[in-house]
Amino acid sequence: MIIDKKFTKGEKIMPMKAYSVPRVIIHGENSLDYLKELDGKKATIVTGGSSMKRFGFLDKAKEILKEGGMEVQIIDGVEPDPSIQTCKDGGAKMVEFGPDWIIALGGGSAMDAAKVMWVYYEHPGYDFAKLANFENPPLRNKAKMACIASTSGTASEITAFSVITDTENKIKYPLVHADFVPDVAIVDPEIPSKMPPLITAQTGMDVMTHAVEAYVSTSADDYTSPHALKAIELVFENLKKAYDNGDDLEAREKMHDASTLAGMAFSNASLGIVHSMAHKIGGIFHLTHGEANAIMLPYIIDYNRKSTDKYDELEKLLGIDDIAEEVRKLNASVGISANIKDGKNTVIEEKDFEEVLDEMSKNAFADACTLTNPRETSAEDIKKIYKAAYYGEKVDF
Repeated sequence: MIIDKKFTKGEKIMPMKAYSVPRVIIHGENSLDYLKELDGKKATIVTGGSSMKRFGFLDKAKEILKEGGMEVQIIDGVEPDPSIQTCKDGGAKMVEFGPDWIIALGGGSAMDAAKVMWVYYEHPGYDFAKLANFENPPLRNKAKMACIASTSGTASEITAFSVITDTENKIKYPLVHADFVPDVAIVDPEIPSKMPPLITAQTGMDVMTHAVEAYVSTSADDYTSPHALKAIELVFENLKKAYDNGDDLEAREKMHDASTLAGMAFSNASLGIVHSMAHKIGGIFHLTHGEANAIMLPYIIDYNRKSTDKYDELEKLLGIDDIAEEVRKLNASVGISANIKDGKNTVIEEKDFEEVLDEMSKNAFADACTLTNPRETSAEDIKKIYKAAYYGEKVDF
């Protein structure tokens, strides 16, 4: 993560960087038990739909916190692609309760929402437009944060990122705030073992995209790249195993570890236009984020590699000939289509796609993730990539 201060090396002005991860990362079986070690009187658990309740993890987390002497508030029902209003409402409920800890339990949506609820808890009435413009208020004046990931994908339990949707304008905003990095990340492989195959595939390819984009990012360095490389290896080796057999706890643990490692990489190196484009098409058509990433990743590898040798470097280290082709094969093996038009899980009609293409391309170009893409791009190029990914055409420009 590049910070504002700079130093001089000879005649060259060098940006100063910070490498930030949670103070404590608890991983392996029974990691959830660490909740009883948290010091405080009140905790708010933020969670999404019914899965954490249905599989018993919400009640288990609540009981562990109570064993540790905490009074517990539950804020549930966070929707996929959480909205600004959901975050404001959650923050208002926290103001009434006064937690010392905010515990996010669930997938990326629950964790992303909890981070922005935290802002509205500590700074009621804060202008969301300032957050979207990276004008970030300080946190930890009232509470600390622990995140417990239910999916092996978003890595929000590790990162300084949160993605929130302006439902009125159908735009997803990637927010970046150094204080969003949680104090505690809990990576318990039992929790994602309940994911069905489709979500396993989508979130797993989100991990792959995080890692590949972090590796080739213009902000990648010797701190971030080893984490990204290991995450890529783990996904290639374990995603199909976890997809085929959800009870394979070794594969589940490896995928959970891959997600965390990729998060450590991209939280500090940032991402690229795969995410820029996935944010915008997802905000309009609700194409699942991981699936949008999975479909577009090989097209953008083909586009970017004209300006970087990082993919060649990756291929050499991984012992493969063509990483874009290997991604396509992995997508096919876990039921993800090769293009947007033939998508089985979210159907986007051609006329609807063409209708929003120009505006969607402009918004993707303006996305914060575009800044660290290895190839300088334009709204026009992004439009061409969207069309190639929609129709399944080769990217050769």
